[in-house]
Amino acid sequence: MVVGKIALFSPPMQRIAVFTSGGDAPGMNAHVRAVERTAQKRGLEVIGIIGGYAGMIAGHYEVLDRIRTANILDRGGTVLKTSRCEEFHKPEGRAKAVEQLRKHGIDGVVACGGDGTFHGAHFLAKEHGVRIVGTPGTIDNDLWGTDFTIGYDTAINTAAQAIDKIRDTADSHGRLFFVEVMGRHAGFIAVDVGVACGAEYIAVPETMTDIEVLYQRIMAQGLHKRTVVIVGEGDQSGGAMQLARRIEDAYGIGSKVSILGHMQRGGAPTVRDRVLAARLGAAAVDALLDGHTNVMIGEHNGDIAFVPLEQTWNQRKSVPPYLLDLATLLV
Repeated sequence: MVVGKIALFSPPMQRIAVFTSGGDAPGMNAHVRAVERTAQKRGLEVIGIIGGYAGMIAGHYEVLDRIRTANILDRGGTVLKTSRCEEFHKPEGRAKAVEQLRKHGIDGVVACGGDGTFHGAHFLAKEHGVRIVGTPGTIDNDLWGTDFTIGYDTAINTAAQAIDKIRDTADSHGRLFFVEVMGRHAGFIAVDVGVACGAEYIAVPETMTDIEVLYQRIMAQGLHKRTVVIVGEGDQSGGAMQLARRIEDAYGIGSKVSILGHMQRGGAPTVRDRVLAARLGAAAVDALLDGHTNVMIGEHNGDIAFVPLEQTWNQRKSVPPYLLDLATLLV
């Protein structure tokens, strides 16, 4: 027995399932397509579970083939739909899910999502022996063990395009703008778009926001006339609205607030996300066939990586310090 693998005497695989769960991410459809195409080439039947863990419990299963997965590469969202399922948090709910998996003859599962999805996959493997691998599908890029997650590249490009447009207005009207981007626990999106768009200050969960430093940045060389501050939604200040209020209360400086929100999740995936999604989808199928289970299939330094699911949330993935230093240097 090898850690992260099933016993050699386990029965051969004939039918696998794939599903998407948690927040949608651009590239999930390219991932589903890659799983279907790879599995078919390997002689496996592929089932799509519709609606994440809720669909797994309810028995919403659909056969996937070339026709069903055609012309979905460039589509945002997920054709398999997604959900957040409270019932699955309970052992009874997970038992119902396993009953449906067995009823439909599923030998292995590919789960695409973030840390919540991986927690569920881990429980299925540990409690019921389900052969399951995860692939990282989240725009936050906050899963340890993979350099990038599916959807991240599209999200930062979407955010950068929006911020470029906001800066035009900030410059035209001489206004201070606080722009909030997604990232509940990690500031990857905020730092990357902040550097790319020339933000005067970037507030992220990894660092304490210094109001005095922010004020000095706003006032430096008259930048208050055309200043853009990027705020990660998980910043300890409480987000863009709270940070804007603190600046106005402390220094009397008014501002405009723009919360980009869920627009960062939508839209056609970039080429980078399509390729990453395809590579991880194909690798996930081969990982199941090779006996891997209870692991995430990621990409590290250009190579496919097999990471125990528990490590993806037990180890914190933080923004590289050099990016934070670069953001300060280029102000």
